[in-house]
Formats: sequence, C-alpha cells, structure tokens
Amino acid sequence: MSFNVSERYNCVVIGFKGNVMGGPDAVNLNEQLHELIEQGKKNVVVDLSKVKFMNSSGLGMLIGALTTMRKAGGDLRICNAADKIESLLIVTKLITVFKHYKSLDEAIASFEEK
Repeated sequence: MSFNVSERYNCVVIGFKGNVMGGPDAVNLNEQLHELIEQGKKNVVVDLSKVKFMNSSGLGMLIGALTTMRKAGGDLRICNAADKIESLLIVTKLITVFKHYKSLDEAIASFEEK
C-alpha cells in the first residue's frame, strides 16, 4: 500500500492505493498524522477509491488513525469505499464508527457543517 497526502480547502486528503494490510504502513500513516497534528491540521479525509483489498490489520490501522485524530481534537472521515470494503465495514459494525461518504467532495464539505 502507498498513500499520498494533499490539501483541499479546510482539510487534508490522504489517498490510499493498493492493498491496505497494516504492518509497516500503519507506522508510516501514524507518523504522517502526527506531523499533520503538529502543523495544526486536524481534519483528515481518507480516500479509498484506489484500494482493492483491506484486511483486519488494515481496518485496525484506520481505527488507530481515527483515534489519533479525535484525541487531537480533529476527525477522520472516509470516502469512496468500494463495495467489498463497505461490506467489511458493515459486517464489523465499523460503519457506525466512521463517518463515510460516497465522494471526496461530500467528505470535504462535511467538515464545513460543524
């Protein structure tokens, strides 16, 4: 898995690509999130549009990222989850934990609704 970071309006977009499997990727993501927090950037959207597969470790990585951002006074939202990944979120009941959106624009706009 790889990810890229960009800024759009009032939030940071982290685009995942490939298979989300946790492991070393979780460490890289955590370091990136802490850098963002230090810069005062606490609104994050994770774009899953280029993710083909996610396992339980990948889900754990997302939960850790959500916890990190909320502890810092921000939030993490997800968008563009493929049907397989959305099913995984439903089965694990994590669909009720994450704020999720069909498009990146909707997820970004949701931060303005606070």
